[in-house]
Parts: sequence; C-alpha cells; structure tokens
Amino acid sequence: MKRAFPCSALFLAAAFALAAAPGPALAAQKSPKDLKPLKKTVWNLEGGAFFATDGRIPDGPCFRVNGQATAPGFFDNLKRIDDDSGTHYLRGTEMVTEYPPKLDVSILIHDLPCSFLLKDRTTEPPLTKEDFTRLKLRLYWKSGVALRPAAHWTDPELHIRQLSPNIQPAEADLAPRYEFHFTFGMPSEGVPIEDSLVVTLQTSDGEIIARTSARL
Repeated sequence: MKRAFPCSALFLAAAFALAAAPGPALAAQKSPKDLKPLKKTVWNLEGGAFFATDGRIPDGPCFRVNGQATAPGFFDNLKRIDDDSGTHYLRGTEMVTEYPPKLDVSILIHDLPCSFLLKDRTTEPPLTKEDFTRLKLRLYWKSGVALRPAAHWTDPELHIRQLSPNIQPAEADLAPRYEFHFTFGMPSEGVPIEDSLVVTLQTSDGEIIARTSARL
C-alpha cells in the first residue's frame, strides 16, 4: 500500500594538542625527496552519492536510513582521482569543480531491530507514522570541519508503504510496520564538489539521533 503525504512539518569538542620535545628522532625523518609517491586511486562515481546510517528514537524504536543524491547526467562517467597532487574530479577529460544547480535526494527509512536476540524482539516497538512525523530533517554542507546550513529543499514528496510480513499473523499479533520514502530537490549551485552533504535526523527538542553524509 502506498500513500503520499504532505511534508511541510517533517524532519530533519574537545581539541587535542600534542607537544613533543625535539630529540634525535626528528633528525631521522626522511626528506621530501626520499618519500614514496602516493598510490593513485580512481573512484567511479556513476549513480551519485550514497549514504547510510542507523539511529534510535530515545526510549523508542531503532531505524535504518539509506539515501542517494543524484542529478540527471551529472554523475555519468564522473570519477574521483586521488594522487600525489591531491584530489580531482573528472568527467572524461573535463575537470569538475562544483555540484550541479540541483541534486535529487532520496531517503528511505524503516525500523530496525535494536537487538537481534529473540527474547528482545517481542518488546521492541515499531517505527510508527506518529514517530516519523515528529522527526526533523536538517541538512548541512560540510567543508573540512565547518558546517553551514543547506538551502531549503524543493518539491518534497513523501510515500509511506505498509510492509507485509512473510508469514501472515493474526491481526492482533503484530503491529503494522512501515517504510518511509522521502524525496526532494536540494539546491546546490556553486557548492564545491569537495563539500559533503550532511544529513541529520533530530527529535522535536533538537537532539540528533542519526547523522550521515553524502561525500564524493
């Protein structure tokens, strides 16, 4: 069963310093000319940027988040190359430095056992529609360690599907379970391709209960 719902109200250190006294070990360090070059690695980015994580509502159900960020044609033949000179993104011979004007983001959420022990399974609550609608989705762009809020999404759409068990129980024996599929457009014009899209789910009081990132 699949139904569409409006999404307007949905979702979303310590610093360590190391000091070492100079000693004979410093003199034994290799000079740059003696260092071996880094091995070149090539990553195929066909299909877009993927992300996944697990989370838990306080005193409530656990859940799994799977997502993907795509854009028509943008990721076709796109590769990330890491070598001695740094990280580069190429589509054929074309150097790519920024994301496209918009990313199409898809997020799938469903409940997940908090424990895989059989004795615990009967007491774990499922992720309900009411649980889901109380969650808040917050998106950020991350550059290095700095976070900045992402522009608000466009054209949001939510589909909720009730899952059917493999073995059909009596109606009162099993609470209904759902799969929540959320899609939207993410403005990304001018965003450096080295930045990652950070996805967080928060409770109504701002506690982060799941966090992941889509990084190329």
